[in-house]
Amino acid sequence: MSSGPNPDSFGVTDSLSRTARPEPWTSMPGGTKVGSDVRSRVSAYAIAVAEGRLLLTRLSDSSPVFLSGLWHLPGGGIDPGEQPRETLERELHEETGLELLDARLVDARAYTAHRLGVNWNLVGLFYLVDLKPGPIAVTRTDDSTSAVTWMPLSGLEESRLSPAAIDSLGMIGAGEMRQ
Repeated sequence: MSSGPNPDSFGVTDSLSRTARPEPWTSMPGGTKVGSDVRSRVSAYAIAVAEGRLLLTRLSDSSPVFLSGLWHLPGGGIDPGEQPRETLERELHEETGLELLDARLVDARAYTAHRLGVNWNLVGLFYLVDLKPGPIAVTRTDDSTSAVTWMPLSGLEESRLSPAAIDSLGMIGAGEMRQ
């Protein structure tokens, strides 16, 4: 008898290893058992595409889950009591200076990671968003974002992207546009 839902039935994959794992709740890379000092986090991510370009933010040294220097989607952890749309609005303002007009949930993914001495179990909620046009700028410089830019979809290199950003490309049908 199973001790919980089968994550594969929900299409959950471990995007850090890029392969499905039959029991992602029981162990993490390196054999660390889930529940033994693992932090869980639910994050909301914005997928914004305009004129063949994807809005991306560069992760700073204080990025809690994914490696610094990678290009990542705008978004972040959902604070207690906060709705995912409120998270998107807050994070988009902090990381890009842009205003959210509309958001539509398109997918959810689970990731495991080890960073800064912490084992993470992250669930990412991915939203296709419409933004109010305007100049982009990081407005909260003491956080996990060091830069923001619109990158052409045709020139994105997976080695420079976070696992969440890589996954978002498939969600918008841009996988075949990459080099």
